Amino acid sequence: MTDYVLQLKHINKYFGKNHVIKDVNLDFEKGHFITFLGPSGCGKTTLLRMIAGFYEPDEGEILLNGKNIEKVPPYGRNTAMVFQEYALFPHMNVFDNVSYGLRVKKKPKEEIEKKVHQALSLMQLEGMEKRFPNQMSGGQQQRVAVARALVMDPEILLLDEPLSNLDAKLRESVRVELRDIQRQMGLSTIYVTHDQSEALSMSDRIVVLKDGIVHQVGTPQEIYFEPKTPFVADFIGTTNLIPVEVKGSDAVSYGNKTFHTSNPVTSGQSYVASVRPESAKLTAEPAPDKVSIEADITNLMFLGEKVRYFVKDRLGKEWIVDMFDPGKTILHGKVYVTFPEDRAWVIRK
Repeated sequence: MTDYVLQLKHINKYFGKNHVIKDVNLDFEKGHFITFLGPSGCGKTTLLRMIAGFYEPDEGEILLNGKNIEKVPPYGRNTAMVFQEYALFPHMNVFDNVSYGLRVKKKPKEEIEKKVHQALSLMQLEGMEKRFPNQMSGGQQQRVAVARALVMDPEILLLDEPLSNLDAKLRESVRVELRDIQRQMGLSTIYVTHDQSEALSMSDRIVVLKDGIVHQVGTPQEIYFEPKTPFVADFIGTTNLIPVEVKGSDAVSYGNKTFHTSNPVTSGQSYVASVRPESAKLTAEPAPDKVSIEADITNLMFLGEKVRYFVKDRLGKEWIVDMFDPGKTILHGKVYVTFPEDRAWVIRK
C-alpha cells in the first residue's frame, strides 16, 4: 500500500455563489515535492489554504496521515506555511523570528537553540541571528521565513509563491537551494506557483489546475510531453496546437498529411495535435522520414541561443518553430515545417 501523507477527497469550496474548487481528489506521497500550477484565479492558493487550515472545505475530507483534519485549526495541524510576503515580525531579529513557533509551544530553551541553529545552517544564515528583517535582502528574508517553518518539523511544508518577490537570477538560485534542502530532509512539500519553469524544474509531481478543476497530475515529463487537455499543452511552455482528423485507431491527418499517433484515437471525436516549437525544424525541402508541411516565414526573433520563427502554412495555421544554435544563418521565405511522428502528441478536444 502506498504511503500517503495527505489525501484530499471530493473537496469543494464556494465563496458565495462562486464555486472555486470543484470535486478535487488528490493523494500525496511522503517525501515528494508537489507543485500546484495554474493561472491566477485557478484555485491553487485556495486549495493550499484549506490544507493549512485557513479555509474549511464546504464539502469533502482532508486526511493527514489518515486522520481527518478539515475541521482542525491551523495551530492544531502539523503543517507549516511560508507566505508570499514572508510575514516576518519586523520588531524581532532573525533568531526570535525563527524560534517564535517553538516558543509559543513552550519548548525547552536547549531544544529551541539547537533547532534554530540547525535551520539557520541549512538556509546559510549563520551569523545573522541578531539582524532584523529591514537589514536583510529579499532573498535572505525568504530564507528566514523557510527556516521558521523548518524548525517546527512539519509533516508538510506549504509554500505559497515564496519566490515571486525576488529578481529572476536570485529566484533561480534560491529554488535550487530549496529543492536541495527538501531532498536532504525528505520533507513532504506543496508549492504554489504560476511559473511553469519553476514547476518543471523543482517538482516530483505537478497538479495543473484551471477554474478549480484538476486537469492533470503527473511528473514534469508527463505534463510537458503527454498533456491530457489542450489547456495543459498550451499553458505549460509553448506549443503548436493543430486540428487533426481521425484516419484510423492510430492515425490522424492534417491537410493532406497523415501520420501515426502513439495514443489511440476514436472516430467521431475531435482532436488536436501538440507539436512543441523545439520538436519541429524548418527545411528547404520536405523530409522523407518526417511529417513535412509547406509554409512561409512571416516573422522571426533572434534570441541568442535560438531563433524563434513564426510561419504560416497553406491552411492558414500559424506555427512557432525554435531553431537552436543558429549561428549567423537566418532563414526567409518558403520553408517546410518538419517533425517526427512521435513528436506530435494527439489530445482530445
